[in-house]
Amino acid sequence: MERKDPVAPISWKRSLSEGADNPSFLNDFNQNDRAIDVEEGHLELDAKGLAKQLSVASEHRDDNEPIDPWALPEFKHTSTPWSELTSSGKVKRVLVDWIGKTIALLMLLYLFVCSLDFMSSAFRLLGGKTAGQAFRNSEVLTNPVGGVMAGILITVLVQSSSTSTSIVVTVVASGLLDVQPAIYLIMGANIGTSVTNTIVAMAQAGNRNEFRRAFGGATVHDMFNWLTVIVLLPIEALSHYLYRVTSLIVTEMTARNTTREDFDKELLKTITKPFTSLVVKIDKSIMYSIAKGQDLPDSASLNKRWCKFANKEITREIQNETHLYNVTEIEKVGVEKCHTLFALVSWSDSLVGAILLVVSLVSLCICLIFIVKLLNSIFRGQVAGMLRKFINADFPGCMSYFTGYIAMLVGAGFTVLVQSSSVFTSALTPLVGIGVLTIERMYALTLGANIGTTTTALLASLTASSDKLADTIQVALAHLFFNISGILIFYPIPFMRQIPIAMAKCLGNYTAKHRWVAVVYTFLTFLILPGTIFALSLAGWKVLVGVGCPILALILFVIIVNILQSKKPSWLPLVLRDWQFLPWWLRSLDAPAKLFANCKCANH
Repeated sequence: MERKDPVAPISWKRSLSEGADNPSFLNDFNQNDRAIDVEEGHLELDAKGLAKQLSVASEHRDDNEPIDPWALPEFKHTSTPWSELTSSGKVKRVLVDWIGKTIALLMLLYLFVCSLDFMSSAFRLLGGKTAGQAFRNSEVLTNPVGGVMAGILITVLVQSSSTSTSIVVTVVASGLLDVQPAIYLIMGANIGTSVTNTIVAMAQAGNRNEFRRAFGGATVHDMFNWLTVIVLLPIEALSHYLYRVTSLIVTEMTARNTTREDFDKELLKTITKPFTSLVVKIDKSIMYSIAKGQDLPDSASLNKRWCKFANKEITREIQNETHLYNVTEIEKVGVEKCHTLFALVSWSDSLVGAILLVVSLVSLCICLIFIVKLLNSIFRGQVAGMLRKFINADFPGCMSYFTGYIAMLVGAGFTVLVQSSSVFTSALTPLVGIGVLTIERMYALTLGANIGTTTTALLASLTASSDKLADTIQVALAHLFFNISGILIFYPIPFMRQIPIAMAKCLGNYTAKHRWVAVVYTFLTFLILPGTIFALSLAGWKVLVGVGCPILALILFVIIVNILQSKKPSWLPLVLRDWQFLPWWLRSLDAPAKLFANCKCANH
């Protein structure tokens, strides 16, 4: 039987990716929805089904994106080979490309770290006194959930888990806080410290794929910390696992009369302090004094203005009902101002902090933009390929299983040197964005940084008096064992290892498509959510449970329904097989963009 409008034979060598990028190829299939005769035989093909698959593939892939958006990009070697360069070209290559760009990169990294230090100082000026006062409300901190949320907020305010954990250790040493609630604060501090590299990742929002990888690489730290807290907080609240283990260790230890100054060698501070100390100095003793419950005058400022003091006799006249007395008191007065920019002004801590925050954020963004551009120009072609293979390579054979653990040791070592996990992970974030470092290797280095940052609390614990030394060491060890427990849960088993990585990739995909998700995520995760839960915990555990349980149940319901919609839709009633029954602004992440576009059109 003859066919009308015969279809031309189709070469099966045409790939799906070619078809996905060729709309006419799809249209041919849609217009010819019937069997096709192939020269090699009579093979029946459902053209409509194939066209549908190709259409789906084309919808989920932008023209400028690779098939796998998380695959590392191929660096093209665009420079002239060395053998083809003239003598002047070789000199220029060495002086400009090799030496000049390396020096420029080191200078930008120096300014980048200084910007992080300024941002940390700004947050301390804005919220340092509030953070110190938070430690005095021991009744709220004994609530496990409230303690974790307080730890997050305090660490975000001071922009350093090293500072917040040191304050916790100091408060325990003063006797105002017991070890058990201090453990909950340490858990929260672990989450709060990851806000810095989350902010750093936003500087690469200009390029979709770079932003996807950078934000995923930054938030893999968040996912691990949140998952570890979700798993270990109930266990600790019910069994006091960390408290009991660290208590056994402390009782077996023989404390030495050692001070923190014997060990506290902050390599990075030694390098950056000559510059940052010219701008501002923070008087951390004010935060520690507030946390200990000491009364301070209203004039006490975190912005350190006086660097040298002297005892001075001051005579005051005191009059009672019948006599006038002269009373001589000895007060400590400043005799020499600090040589810093903000010591010359008498502005409030809030004003200085706000100015410093704006300047640090602008400086941070500028440094990151130029660092990314320099890295893109340096790490290209063969150099980029060799470096990427070296960083992301696994050991051969059966030893490949231990590659991640070696990466953890490297991450821990660098974090001990710089005394800041935030600085270390923030410096790695641009490398993930440009495609030099995989998110899997970033995950291992981040876990190592979590271990390295615990040394700060260990050093701070050594300054306690002999009667409180055991308690402070126990708190510091709880920080260490909390991170080790998280690693044992979410790293050795490949399936468990993929959970935080998959969550970070999912978030990276959303933020690449909808940039506003990154800002909302940051505020929601590090400010709104912990602030709301902490406020509810102030009202008591009954209010916290009464409000929190229905919200938690709703979230779990949405997650389960989403999973069933994609895996087993037949298990759901018809109305729940999709979210079309909801208003469009509740079921689409495009809603804010559409609202913004409507407002823009209305203004015009």
